[in-house]
Amino acid sequence: QVQLVESGGGLVQPGGSLRLSCAASGFTFSRNAMSWYRQAPGKERELVAVISSFDGGTHYADSVKGRFTISRDNAKNTVYLQMNILKPEDTAVYYCKLSRLGVDYWGQGTQVTVSS
Repeated sequence: QVQLVESGGGLVQPGGSLRLSCAASGFTFSRNAMSWYRQAPGKERELVAVISSFDGGTHYADSVKGRFTISRDNAKNTVYLQMNILKPEDTAVYYCKLSRLGVDYWGQGTQVTVSS
């Protein structure tokens, strides 16, 4: 079955960096687009970034453009989110998501806290 396992979250000071990883299994990773979402306390879950399967094309939320980079390693079945110049408003639980055959699959999430 599909499994998505995020890691790499933690506490970081404003201006710092983190790299999140999402290890995937149970499906043909290289043939599927992958996404990162986040959910801050009291807010709805929002799209952060998407990477396509076909050409590795990417799309970012305006709030993270120029600071975050999504990438994938198809040999390792892993998608990454490099987060730089982190701000307190980036504090949230970050989730990776697969949409496949009309079904959304989510990982368990990893907490990112940006605070001094």
